[in-house]
Amino acid sequence: MLGRVVVLNGVSSVGKSSTAREIQRLASAPFLHMAMDTFLDMLPPRVLNHPDGWSFETWIEDGHPAVAIHSGILVTRMLAGMRRAVAAMASQGNNVVVDDVMFEPGEDEDYRTVLQDYDLRIVGLRAPLETIEARERARGDREIGLARWQFERVHRARRYDLELDTSLESPEASAARIVRAFDL
Repeated sequence: MLGRVVVLNGVSSVGKSSTAREIQRLASAPFLHMAMDTFLDMLPPRVLNHPDGWSFETWIEDGHPAVAIHSGILVTRMLAGMRRAVAAMASQGNNVVVDDVMFEPGEDEDYRTVLQDYDLRIVGLRAPLETIEARERARGDREIGLARWQFERVHRARRYDLELDTSLESPEASAARIVRAFDL
């Protein structure tokens, strides 16, 4: 039996991890939480600010810091591998909830291709930029400005099975809507 997969996509600090943990708590079947950040932590430190890894560009936009992320070949391959790791986990009957930040074109379609034989649901999590930036500042573990740069990119040309505004409800309420919508 193949596992079910729910991918949560949204900008940094929109509430993906909190919503994923609530899905784990509320779903009738167990779900593993696979986070993009876990895979990014696998990268060797020497590829930070390196053209083959991750590089960051900071500037001021409308009086606010903005931080662009540039992915090199190593990060691009690693993220493609992450999507295939999700499929490998689901192929063994594991249900998986993924939290991802898809800012490159075609990443959602790659999920759909890799997981075409699975019960895959892709959920867009949104909130107003001001809300996300306030969360980003409050967290203290994110570079200020990541959300601003990601905001216009993460949802561009994506096909979702469900979209939710996390500024209107708690992670528990968002997770409950996802669980109900997909009968998890």
